[in-house]
Amino acid sequence: MSMHRRNAVVIGGAQGIGFAIAQLLAKDCDTLSIIDIDKEAAERAADRISATPKAKLLFLGVDITKREAVAAAREQIVAALGVPSILINSAALTDDKLFLDSTPDDWERVLRVGLYGSMNVLHEFLPGMVGNGYGRVVCLASDSYKLGQARLSYYAAAKGGVVALVKSLAQELGRSGVTLNVVSPGATNTDARQARETKMRQEMGPEKYERRQKAVLKLYPTGRLGEPHDIAAAVRFLTSDDASWITGQVLSVNGGFTMA
Repeated sequence: MSMHRRNAVVIGGAQGIGFAIAQLLAKDCDTLSIIDIDKEAAERAADRISATPKAKLLFLGVDITKREAVAAAREQIVAALGVPSILINSAALTDDKLFLDSTPDDWERVLRVGLYGSMNVLHEFLPGMVGNGYGRVVCLASDSYKLGQARLSYYAAAKGGVVALVKSLAQELGRSGVTLNVVSPGATNTDARQARETKMRQEMGPEKYERRQKAVLKLYPTGRLGEPHDIAAAVRFLTSDDASWITGQVLSVNGGFTMA
């Protein structure tokens, strides 16, 4: 995959898409650090991965909204495993609420994780990559930033901010050997989505819910929702040397839901 030492960090790697990414990168990386706000979940994720990969593993519980916590995590990773060459940020927080029913506290909570958390992570980890003249950075967004999505307005706003941030940094760091890209998933069959769908089915009733599901699937030319490994495979490619001339891009992995 690379002539460079592959030291990967996956933010939000304890579950869902982040965990699928960590599983895949562990197969071809030298080291892998799993960071999540839930340290016990990060440890469980590392235990699940440790049976198969070659990568040396480290897990950390970190609140990325706290700059000093991110800095401490970076220092610990560098001391134990070396300077990361791959950084994946899949951490996010959603809030299923109509905008006019939301409060500034709701906005702050989602933006602090989704946007300011990304800024904290990038500001801490990018200097080491730039110093080494090599790095692969992928941030996760959501196609809600492109089209808008009812009940996810400020989440979509946070993801739109991440896209603008990554594109801007890709311009600033283009000659440094560091690439920065975004993978933007469509609806993906994670545990969190399944929990929301179960709640929706209970609220709507089985018959109405099934009609809704059929209508949703018609929006996807592939006829199915995404699976976490679909997203992970795209991320893995963007971390490879084969993607060295790709930077500042948004790759939608969405079964054709959007095509622009």
